[in-house]
Amino acid sequence: MSIRAVAWDIDGTLIDSEPLHLRALLATCANHGVDISDLADDTFIGVNLHGVWQKLKMRYPPSLTMPVWVDELNEYYVAHADTLIPIAQAKYVATELSRLGIKQVAVSNSNRAVVDTNLQAVGVEAFMEFSLSLDDVSNGKPSPVPYEMAIKRLGLPASEIIAVEDSLSGIQSAKSAELVVLEFSQENLEFTMADRTIRCLTEILKFISEPFDLYNH
Repeated sequence: MSIRAVAWDIDGTLIDSEPLHLRALLATCANHGVDISDLADDTFIGVNLHGVWQKLKMRYPPSLTMPVWVDELNEYYVAHADTLIPIAQAKYVATELSRLGIKQVAVSNSNRAVVDTNLQAVGVEAFMEFSLSLDDVSNGKPSPVPYEMAIKRLGLPASEIIAVEDSLSGIQSAKSAELVVLEFSQENLEFTMADRTIRCLTEILKFISEPFDLYNH
């Protein structure tokens, strides 16, 4: 077995975006007089905007539609992109993978505006063959649809693609599409569905050179 491609999640994997996502949500809620202080800050980690809207829509004024709400969130996010912090070694690893001839794609649960903003903030957009956003698929993660689409567009067997994910919904999506999955976790949190947990993105380079180690738990 050889690894010929890496499919990156973005939020929480390539960039520490959750604080800005939360600030965008809080600002949008405040604009409409909605209080979500009863919810934990990590309530929506790994949840796409369709899921967030379903949980919160009854709190918003009936006149607010989901498309308008999404636009408000994304506009705030893009406007404050200068506060985003790339994950350590993200650009270095993407650069090395490109040098090694490994194809790279990005598969995200965020909308297109956020995906493009994040890739630019990390400085890795030039290394991606393509990126898939929530706007590009019929169903977001944890559905396998995003990764199935990525596999089809790459034209490679699933066994030759590594997915790098940090959330349970993303891991479920990639595993359902029969990809090898590395869970990126900087905390003491491991999801048993993943093939291996890594603490630093540079560990990906080891698995590219020694892919069989993925199955030696």
